[in-house]
This record gives sequence, structure tokens and C-alpha cells, in this order.
Amino acid sequence: MHKVTALYFLISLLFITSFRGYAQSPVREKPNIVFILADDLGWKDIGFQGNEVYETPNLDRLASEGLVFTQAYMMPTCSPSRASLMSGMYPPSTGIYTVDAFAGTPEHMKKLETIKSAKVLDSGITTIAEMLKPEGYQNATIGKWHLGKDPLTQGFDYNIGGSLIGSPASYFYPYKGKNNSSHDVDIAGGTEGEYLTERLANEAVRMIEKMKDKPFFLYLPFYSVHVPLQAREDKITYFSKKITQKQFNPIYAAMISSLDEAVGKVIKAVEENGLAENTMIIFVSDNGGQKICTSNEPLRGQKGNIYEGGIRVPMVVKFPGVTPKSGTCEVPVTVVDFFPTIAELAHSQKHFERLDGLSLVPLLKGKKSKAINDRAIFWHLPGYNGNGKANANIWQSPCSAIRQGDWKLIEFFEDGHLELYNLKDDISETTNLVTAYPSISQKLLKKLKNWQETSNAPIPNRK
Repeated sequence: MHKVTALYFLISLLFITSFRGYAQSPVREKPNIVFILADDLGWKDIGFQGNEVYETPNLDRLASEGLVFTQAYMMPTCSPSRASLMSGMYPPSTGIYTVDAFAGTPEHMKKLETIKSAKVLDSGITTIAEMLKPEGYQNATIGKWHLGKDPLTQGFDYNIGGSLIGSPASYFYPYKGKNNSSHDVDIAGGTEGEYLTERLANEAVRMIEKMKDKPFFLYLPFYSVHVPLQAREDKITYFSKKITQKQFNPIYAAMISSLDEAVGKVIKAVEENGLAENTMIIFVSDNGGQKICTSNEPLRGQKGNIYEGGIRVPMVVKFPGVTPKSGTCEVPVTVVDFFPTIAELAHSQKHFERLDGLSLVPLLKGKKSKAINDRAIFWHLPGYNGNGKANANIWQSPCSAIRQGDWKLIEFFEDGHLELYNLKDDISETTNLVTAYPSISQKLLKKLKNWQETSNAPIPNRK
């Protein structure tokens, strides 16, 4: 009898202990999401990507504690990337293909009647913030919006510094140019000499403290490291002494250093508020770097190009208990994947008629996904990307592209010529293999044409 009683007591004790252990585990039903977006930061501009010139200790630490995606993709310029990020849809569904400043190529340089790009994300398109709101999330955006005048109309509860502008008139307070510049950043209450990147980080810290008691989505799209090249004098002095290579700019290096410190400040705020275990931090750039600022080697091209230098970007995700530490994922992923990933993590019950991306949750957990591995990803630019001046340089003529596996095919609309690259063997896209592998070329072209048709992608006509 005593043995039975003792056994019953032991089983009860184990049950209670197990229940308590479960009850005290971190709540992961609705994780906080901190999405940090850099502007024009190149794939090779960070230490964890092998850069030994710029200094990014905070981002390197984030990479050591999370999962680095070595083949992450965006659109060639900022507005299309941001529209696809917020909607989970490719440009043919958002209507945003390029940026105004790059669309003003003189008519005499155009061979095609190009498709006009929208400037504003249509109010009928559901954003990540609007998807999260019914799930009980608070939504804040701090920094560059570039998809309309006011993100508060598209699901965000708080907006600091976000409007239609794509770059600041000045990185120093009051962040304005002369005579009410169209690039003025509207943030009040600063002090003379205050640096914009630091100010946005400080606002993010305050917002984390404000929203910490409920699930939140903090979208932090920094203006850095977009031109104008402006940085703190002490950092410029430091990097001017350090950098001797012509392809690296000391001011740009100083801007990256400030960006890195800002990221570190935000990560620290997450940790000090006791939120680290249930917060996913994503860091990524909106497109590739500009050659006037940095070197994208070994990648070909730059911001605005359909080549790897324009679309492949640095990306790291940290989600304790989900992503492995110091992990690396070599599976190609793309900007439209963020929406379905966040929707799955937030357990969104809303049905979306069209989402072009796939949830990356299996990859975050270190699992293989045949669906992600086998799928094709796409780009579509039915206009010209250039500097928009009378003596314009055309960075990219109208084109469409597809990547599947190691292969990437580009279709140029001006003359119909194709370029095929094996990115595993030729990351620099130096050798066009279209004639060497005609069957692969035609197979990919057929898939690209089918995608253009099913997504109603507009094709420019000859003039």
C-alpha cells in the first residue's frame, strides 16, 4: 500500500513538474518581428559576407547568432523591392517597376515605348501590417516608406519619418534642403548636428519599449546608405586613414559604420526589454550597391541592373529556438517570400488570392524544402533604369529574368536576345551559355513566357 502511494506521489510530482516547465516556456504563438531594411547596401559590404574594409561588428554578431542567406534576392531598385516586400507579390501585381528618378531616360535613347511605373502602392493591396493587425499586432514603421504619402493608411499604427521620398536632403538635422526640398525628411524635435541614422535607431528603441507588452511588427527601413554620401566627421577621418583602395569610399564606410551601430542599438533594446527569445530579427538590403560608392565584386553590375550586383543582397535572420546559430542557407530566396513567412509565424487566418512567394519557415528551422528548392523566381522591368538626366546612363534596358536552380536566364526586350548563366560555376556572369545549352535556354524561356502571361506582365512595344 505504501509502495502504491509512493508511486502515485512520484507520478503526480513528475506531471506537475512537466506542466510547470511547459507553462514557463516562452510564448511563441505571436512572435515579435523586427524587420531592418538597409538602402543600397551591397552584397559584399558586410563583414559576415567577407568584407575586410568596412566595419560591421553588430551585424557580424547577428550573423553568428542567426542564419545567413547567401543567395537572397530583391528587385533592382528600392520602390519595387519595398512594394514586393509589403505585398508578397511581384511587380506585375503591384504595378511598381522602377523609381521615378531612374525612369526619366531621354526619349532619343529609348528603343521601346516603355510601361509607366506606379509611384504608390495601391490601397487595395494588403500589406504585411494589414495582415498582422487582425492577429493583434501593433505595427510601426520608422524610416523610409517610399510607397505613398502616409503608411498609416496601410495598416501601420505609428509612422516616424516615412513618406513618398526616397532619399534625404540631408542626413543631419533638420534633415532638410534649401527652399523646402522634395527630399525633406519630416522628423521634429531633434538637435543641431543630429545624425538621421542614429535618430531612427533611437526612435526604434523608444518604440520597442512602447509596444513591448503586446505582439508587434517593427519595420525599420533606414535611409542609409543611400546617397547623399554624408557621415559624421570623426568616422570619416577614421576611415580616410584606413582605406587606401580606390573602389572603397571613406564616407560610405563611415555611413555603414553608423548603420551597424544603429542595428546594434536596436538589438540591445530587444534584449534589455526581455523580448529576445520571442522576437525574430530580419536584416536585409533593398537592392545592390552603387559603383560610385562601393565594389560589388565578384558580382557583375550594380543597383538598377538585373545582373547579380543589382539584385543579390545580404540577408540574415535570427529567431532563437528556430534558426540555428552561425547557420548558412544557400537556397535562393526572394523578396516576395517575406510576407508568407511572417503570415505563417503569426498564424494568420486571412486568405490571400495571390501571393507569389513561399514561406521560408522550413529553411529557418534548418529543414529542406523541395517546393522552395525547385521553384523558379522572377524579375520584370518593362522600363529603363538610368540616372534620368539629359546625358543619362542607362543602367538597365527593359528585360525579364528567371532563376531556377543554378541557372539564370535574362530576356532583353529591345532586340530579344537572351543571356544564360550558371551561377554556381560563374557567379560573375562572365560567360553567356545560351548557345552552349539551347535546351536549358528554351526550357527556362518557356517558363518565363508562361509566367509573364499568367501574371499579366506588360511587355513594352517598339517605338
